[in-house]
Amino acid sequence: MNFNQTHFTTSADRLAGCPGDSLAEIAFAGRSNAGKSSAINAITGQKALARISKTPGRTQLINFFEVESGRYLVDLPGYGFAKVPLAVKDKWQRELEKYLRERETLAGLVVLSDIRHPMKEFDQQMVSWSVQSGLPVLLLLTKADKLKRGAAQNTLLKVKKELQDKTLVRVELFSAHKGTGIDRARDQLSQWFTEEAASDRPESGDQ
Repeated sequence: MNFNQTHFTTSADRLAGCPGDSLAEIAFAGRSNAGKSSAINAITGQKALARISKTPGRTQLINFFEVESGRYLVDLPGYGFAKVPLAVKDKWQRELEKYLRERETLAGLVVLSDIRHPMKEFDQQMVSWSVQSGLPVLLLLTKADKLKRGAAQNTLLKVKKELQDKTLVRVELFSAHKGTGIDRARDQLSQWFTEEAASDRPESGDQ
């Protein structure tokens, strides 16, 4: 699958505003400072597809990027918004949860977690919820270039051990700066799109 042709199509502030022609979607979720926009840009081979802000929490819309006809990468609002009023934060928390629970074309979830502070509480919640819903997860330990190779590998092994009972979760090192893990991420995303996993996983109401 050629991710280099990915282009922005639309933004939605709620589930009802999501594209109606979607066949399969892969959503990216992570804390506001986990490097989510950088990861999307690296995977698509584009420097400015997803906006990168020095102020975490700027992404407060569900942003859709079309890879091929009917197949989208979805940039979800970063959780843990910085300097956002509590009422706004609560609203987006509800919309984020609604999207994850009710979007029938969701085929996989990419969770981004800073390797220097891996698997914070909300990261764990996202992974656990996805597994319970039968949704496959690619956990990217971002900013791997910030650690020495040995330390990065040790963190990778530690996180894999913590998640060893969760067969739907794949863990990889990732660095948008160094290019680490980009090919593996593309391979996994291509597989999810090809399998159109959204049509096979159980509905959340069946759990």
